[in-house]
Amino acid sequence: MFTGIIAAVGHVTAIKKNEKDMTISIDSGVLDLSDVKLGDSIANNGVCLTVTRLSSQGFDADVSNETIKRSGFANIKTGFAINLEKAMQIDDRLGGHIVSGHVDGVGEVTSITPLGNAVEYWIKAPDELAKYIAEKGSITIDGISLTTNEIDGACFKLTIIPHTIAQTNMANYNVGTQVNLEVDLISRYLERLMLGEKASQSIKKQDKSTMDLLTRSGFLG
Repeated sequence: MFTGIIAAVGHVTAIKKNEKDMTISIDSGVLDLSDVKLGDSIANNGVCLTVTRLSSQGFDADVSNETIKRSGFANIKTGFAINLEKAMQIDDRLGGHIVSGHVDGVGEVTSITPLGNAVEYWIKAPDELAKYIAEKGSITIDGISLTTNEIDGACFKLTIIPHTIAQTNMANYNVGTQVNLEVDLISRYLERLMLGEKASQSIKKQDKSTMDLLTRSGFLG
């Protein structure tokens, strides 16, 4: 588990593509690896990866085909800036929110607007994730714990302070940049919980059951 508080920005130094997956090498920058061992987890742009090799400058990690399909790693290149966070410890402060490191989908930056000292970003999420994103709710962008300030359909607004931009890869964002999204864990489990015993039904039946439940509860007309 992670908190969404980025510890360092690293860079991809090598990519080895295998038949169905790939191995990436990361220069971890100022991230302290003195307490990291083989098999430990590190979030890379919000993706929980297992350390398979350690060096004086960073680490290697394997990226599965499932992760490649669900995240921005499908377009990764050498030189890419990567937000890094080591797995949280029991005695850590939870400065952000609970982040699993399991990316739900890829969003796209649609606008960037300076706003005083801050910067306003609008991001378009995949339509199927829109129901999990709430105004003033938590969302993880490339591993960063952030708060949504406004919602418009599947699009949401973030207002980012200079410190966050300076300490993450957000300074590299442009219109069209693709970002890894992880929605709030609570929203995913709440949806499943609302199904009750119907959770054991097929996906098609679940969809109908969920719509019926929302209608009966007054959320849909």
